[in-house]
Order: sequence, then C-alpha cells, then structure tokens
Amino acid sequence: MSEPRETEVLLANPRGFCAGVDRAIAIVERALEQHGAPIYVRHEIVHNKSVVEDLRAKGAVFVEELDEVPAGGTVIFSAHGVGQQVRREADARGLRVFDATCPLVTKVHVEVARMRHDGREVVMIGHEGHPEAEGTLGQSETGMYLVETEEDVRRLVVNDPERLAYVTQTTLSIDDCARVIAALKARFPRIVGPKKDDVCYATQNRQDAVKFMAPRCDVVIVVGSPNSSNSNRLREVARNLGRDAYLIDNASELRPEWVQGKRSVGVTAGASAPEVLVHEVIQRLQELGARRVRELEGIEERVTFPLPRNMTAPARE
Repeated sequence: MSEPRETEVLLANPRGFCAGVDRAIAIVERALEQHGAPIYVRHEIVHNKSVVEDLRAKGAVFVEELDEVPAGGTVIFSAHGVGQQVRREADARGLRVFDATCPLVTKVHVEVARMRHDGREVVMIGHEGHPEAEGTLGQSETGMYLVETEEDVRRLVVNDPERLAYVTQTTLSIDDCARVIAALKARFPRIVGPKKDDVCYATQNRQDAVKFMAPRCDVVIVVGSPNSSNSNRLREVARNLGRDAYLIDNASELRPEWVQGKRSVGVTAGASAPEVLVHEVIQRLQELGARRVRELEGIEERVTFPLPRNMTAPARE
C-alpha cells in the first residue's frame, strides 16, 4: 500500500503588492517623515487592515471626510482616487495635499474628462459604494452612470445612446467585466471605450495566476481584507474554476477543516496585502501538516510609479 502524499502549498505568482499600493504606502511614510504626525488620510490608503493599522501606529489618522482635517493640515488622498469636489474642498480649506491616487486610476479620470469634453455621457462599470467608483463618478457633475451587472445594462436609461462611452473600475473581474462590456455594446452599438483596457495590469496578472494555479489545487486561500475588491475577485476566479476558495485577512482566520486531507493548497494575495501575511499563512499551513512549498512560475512585474512631485521637496522647518 502506497504512502499518502504530503500536503503541498502552491504559491501563485505574481501575488501581493502592486506598484500603486507600494507608491501609496510610501507617500504616507514619506509625509510622516517630512512633516511629522499627524498626517490625515482620506479613507483607507489601501484596502488592507494590516497596512492601515501599521500606518496608524506610525501617526497616520484615517478620516472619512475632509471636515475632520484641521484647517491648514496635511491630507493624503487614497490610492482609489477622489472626485473633483473633494479636490476643490481641500483647496478651499488650505490643506496641504499629497495625492496617492494610483496612476492607473488617474488614467481613468483623464479618460472621463476627455469623453465628457467630447460631449459623451459616460457609463462606469464598477461596484456601487467603492471609493474608486465614487472617485471616478465624481470627475463630472453630470452625464455619469454606474453599472455593475448585465441586468444593470438592460435597465440603463441614457439621454443620447449615440453619444455614449464607457470606462471601468481597475480592480474588476476580467471575465465579468468583459460580459458587461459585451452587454453595453449589444444594447448601445455606437458606444466607445478607452484606447486601452482600464482593468490594471496587476489585477489581470493576479487573476491569470489564479487561473493557472487553481486547477493544480484542491483549495485556494486568498490573503486580503474583505473590503478589497481585487482580493474578492481572486476568490471568485478560483470558485468559478470549481475550487473551494476562502478570503482571509491573516493566518489566524485560517480554519483547519478547510485544508485537512487536501493534497494541494493554493495561496495567493490581493494587490494590497503585504507578503509578510503570506509567510504567516504558509507557517500556519505547515503547522497543520503541509510539508512542501512550491512557488509557481509567473510574470515578473517590473512596474514602478514615482512619488508626487511636491513630495521631493525638503520638509519645512
């Protein structure tokens, strides 16, 4: 009788931090170094509990609205971006602003401005209530619509179907997004899209990595916070491939019954989840009996984004 196979942990590649998240965290840390605490951050800088708690311990104060920031204070806009009204309010209150909006989100904002300048109404494909969706919708006071599903497209009423454009949230499921775009094009044949897809490189790469990993696993563990859009999409991708998949903030949430008796456990992490959390999950899996850890092949990401220009100046005395 053959020996039972040992449990193997497969690591998706790439996983974890993307260039936009790296940049956003660096902006908060640099602002604290240059100007000292407190530094105010509008909304969570990125959607990860561990990152937010670490920055809070260093002196960052997270607020929901700008009226919570003292006049003349320093505020950072989160990686998800903000609407134009928020920028005007910050300017009116004399706040020092550092903008941590991911450059790929800024690209979408620029597209919206161009589309509205061309006289087109804009349909945004995104999640209602998500800060990125709110920030993009806030790029124009009129002519903006939000859809999330094909059913939303069927119910959508616009002023001029002949002058319509669409953009997308950067952290969507690639497959779901493609279906909604197809529904928009079927209903509004003259609709135009961005010159380049809005779903960001990191979102696509991480979803592709899960598509490669999931068929080789019995179960998939996604490290990420429950309010992280891209992390939730990774779990969905694995489940759509017929695998049990679980989203956890950290190793303490990993339940033994999820992995007991499994020959292969896949692990990945959302774009806002630090690698240290992945290592802790691996350690926990080893405590539960995993004996081998293997990193899968994948795309090597070399993307970096510079800090804002106003951050390179020396700190005021």
